[in-house]
Amino acid sequence: MSTPVRPRRSVLFMPGSNPRALEKARSLPADAIVIDLEDAVAPDAKAQARERVATTLGEGGFAPREVVVRTNGVDTPWFTQDLAMIAAASAKEEGPDAVLLPKVDDPETLLLVGRALEALGAAPSLRVWAMIETPIAVLRALDIALAAKNPGSRLAVLALGTNDLSKETGARIVPGRAPMASWLSHCVLAARAGGVGVLDAVWNDFRDVDGFARECREAADMGFDGKTLIHPDQIGPCNAAFSPRQEEVEAARALIALFDRPEHAGKGVVQVEGRMVERMHADIARKTVALADAIDRRN
Repeated sequence: MSTPVRPRRSVLFMPGSNPRALEKARSLPADAIVIDLEDAVAPDAKAQARERVATTLGEGGFAPREVVVRTNGVDTPWFTQDLAMIAAASAKEEGPDAVLLPKVDDPETLLLVGRALEALGAAPSLRVWAMIETPIAVLRALDIALAAKNPGSRLAVLALGTNDLSKETGARIVPGRAPMASWLSHCVLAARAGGVGVLDAVWNDFRDVDGFARECREAADMGFDGKTLIHPDQIGPCNAAFSPRQEEVEAARALIALFDRPEHAGKGVVQVEGRMVERMHADIARKTVALADAIDRRN
């Protein structure tokens, strides 16, 4: 049985220390919400934010949005308590769907965290998302993605962090992101090889709506499933860019129906309006329709 498609077009970061923002997240049209305990929370507010997030998760009300909690780094003094809180919350009704680990540089980290979650009694459905935001993580992206095939890793998504990559490498974030294009494509390929989702990085200037919409379209063309966001105003353009167009869905349904005709059973190629179309194009069409249907259900 195939895994149900879950749209991850728009994935909005929300600070775990801001109760008003978390309350607002329950009504936003984002596909997923990332409650952040890392960058958005000052060191002296970590413990208080963790308690607030635990309460928020217990209250639920985020469905049908996917709920993800970003921990502090695995090498920080806050990580163990972050993970224990998320594991406990996952065992409750409407618990979090995933934990987002910052700066994952190797597959061993994923296996260790997977074992820790099991020991903590986390729900079997709780997944792990991995931030790819260092040079070594990009270079090892395939190994990290392939960890998903290992029992116990729980890996479901790779999320790019180009701000940190820019800081670490000196590569500039410019329109079109030519200095980073090969890195982004490499991570998309790695994610597909591992059978996991992949998210493009945030766009920093949320007031530049046109630039943001352009980068969303570029990321969709590159093969990303969606994009992480820093402001609610970015949700609409992002959802539009990563949703199949109506004419694309209609063409996909027509192609599927064509291959499903009894006279085409077993054929690898059929003729459509004077051109030859392979069965693999029907497989692509099925993915398009599955995503469109999942978005309709989400809406």
